[in-house]
Amino acid sequence: MTDLGDVNDRYGVVGHPVAHSWSPFIHGLFARETGQAMSYRLYDFTPEEFMPRVREFFAQGGRGLNVTLPHKIDAVDVADDLTTRAAHAGAVNTLAVQKEGQVLGDNTDGAGLVRDLCDNLGVVIIHRRILMVGAGGAARGVLAPLLALGPTEIVIANRTAERAQSLATSFGKMGTVQGVGFRYIGGGSFDLIINATSASLSGGIPPLPPTVIGAETVCYDMAYGKSDTPFLQWARELGCTQTVQGWGMLVEQAAESFRIWRGIRPSTVPVLAALKERASTMSTAEIRGLR
Repeated sequence: MTDLGDVNDRYGVVGHPVAHSWSPFIHGLFARETGQAMSYRLYDFTPEEFMPRVREFFAQGGRGLNVTLPHKIDAVDVADDLTTRAAHAGAVNTLAVQKEGQVLGDNTDGAGLVRDLCDNLGVVIIHRRILMVGAGGAARGVLAPLLALGPTEIVIANRTAERAQSLATSFGKMGTVQGVGFRYIGGGSFDLIINATSASLSGGIPPLPPTVIGAETVCYDMAYGKSDTPFLQWARELGCTQTVQGWGMLVEQAAESFRIWRGIRPSTVPVLAALKERASTMSTAEIRGLR
């Protein structure tokens, strides 16, 4: 638990399991940095417990929750209202009580990724070709914010082509998006490749053709570890010079949640540095257990 000042302002993260979440560490630093009076706790609710326990949390005066696996889709039904980005994502990772007492559901994953790419790393999205690897919830959650920045196209590649095509169709009105199977990726190299699969967590690499990597390609893995993920190691072996783990996205999406709750956006640079310093003392297995 993280406490600062008046613990009547209660927040937390709900998941199953959730004991090893990074969120209390991150939000504790945000609270101290901004002088906010709040507490932040871990809530381990099973899928069966999730709806009634979350409603109980808010009925008893709770102010906000982060939502992690496996509850992000169920959290849509807890919310009284959804933001546009949560509706596009079809999932909620942030719940917040509004002035009128209603619970707002939001999704800050896409905002966190875009902020890390554009503000922290200086990656240009407009008029660039993007390859999104994977067609699951992680990819869906970030597509709308990426398309809003005007890329030339986003190609969604997945082991099951039909799933990639279905996801592409869902976002077709927002920009140029196509879905393909891994073996049908064409068009040469991409400016940005985002790994939204969980392959890195199990030591795997998505079966991408080496032609997707060019001299200027940026490779971004939403996963993170003590050293380069298998996907980023593969990219480096093919000559990619800019490879990035998802630490920044983790901190930036949390900062966006904090802003929604407290009305102030914390500085993420010192928190990201502290997070990496703490992770440097841990084993890769320990880090992967913290989401």
